[in-house]
Amino acid sequence: MKEERDSELLWLTIREEVREFSEREPALASYYYANILSHPSLASALSFHLATRLGCDSVPEMTLSEVFTSALTDEPAILEAVVADIYAVYERDPACNHYVLPMLFFKGFQAVQAYRFAHWLWRKERRSLALFLQNRISTTLDVDIHPAAQLGKGIMIDHATGVVIGETARIGDNVSLLHGVTLGGVGTGHQVRHPQVGDGVLISVGAKLLGNITIGEGAKIAGGSLVVDDVPPHVTVAGVPAKIVGKPAHSVPSLDMDQGM
Repeated sequence: MKEERDSELLWLTIREEVREFSEREPALASYYYANILSHPSLASALSFHLATRLGCDSVPEMTLSEVFTSALTDEPAILEAVVADIYAVYERDPACNHYVLPMLFFKGFQAVQAYRFAHWLWRKERRSLALFLQNRISTTLDVDIHPAAQLGKGIMIDHATGVVIGETARIGDNVSLLHGVTLGGVGTGHQVRHPQVGDGVLISVGAKLLGNITIGEGAKIAGGSLVVDDVPPHVTVAGVPAKIVGKPAHSVPSLDMDQGM
């Protein structure tokens, strides 16, 4: 199924997985029904599930679900990114052996999808609601992504606790990040002040990238590194401050998830 990226086929697979889960664990049958089996589509299930995670007394889940559904209707590319992100987690995380797991249980995936809705709101000039979502994502999932940041598709944030992505950051396609990663800003102006990350980059656990720096495609940032200068494509950097220490074994290090040197 790796070569297939069709949302309808993915949805059918997810429903079949959940039917099997319900048989194995009857205590969760109602949960699986409410979040997956009662819905006609992947878009509907995603909107409902994220709304239940992020809703609160003042902005109930029904309101958020309607907002999310409107975003998916207005911009089909959001669902394309969702599908790419599900496959990214399934293919890169050995702990993910079913396609439904990111949707239901992996907060990194959930945070990225909720960010996508906040980003849609930001571009629609509904910025107070976008910032509300940012706050709820941070409070509920411990991932802080500014709604103005630009994230590509095929994004995996593994474990995700403590990830921070600032307002003017940009992340390309097929990028993998681990928990504790920061894409932080330098300065107080309104210019670009956060990292610009190319396609296929692996940013390992606890790495801190600061300022308007460019991370070339296919680069690997070692765990715990402090990166304050540009990183060329297809090199490995490590240390505080980070220096070039070699080259990744894979041309797209985000795919093999090898955090070693």
